[in-house]
Amino acid sequence: MSKNPKTEDASPVPFETSLTELETVVRDLESGDLPLERAIQLFERGMTLSQQCRQQLEEAETRVEVLVKRGNQVRPEPAGQDS
Repeated sequence: MSKNPKTEDASPVPFETSLTELETVVRDLESGDLPLERAIQLFERGMTLSQQCRQQLEEAETRVEVLVKRGNQVRPEPAGQDS
């Protein structure tokens, strides 16, 4: 049985890298100078990147909530709130 080379030992792409690529995709799509098929390909890539970024942000939020433990409860605090 062969393994999928794309999923085997694949390390996650850093958030910043995905975000930069997503910004490039958006800029290219907004230019309006693309053939339809290329625009669709970029849109699909943008949706994938958006999902990856959202997932990484949710994971980071969870990690921050765990770090902000007070007593036996986790109390999420908005970023940038002065205590």
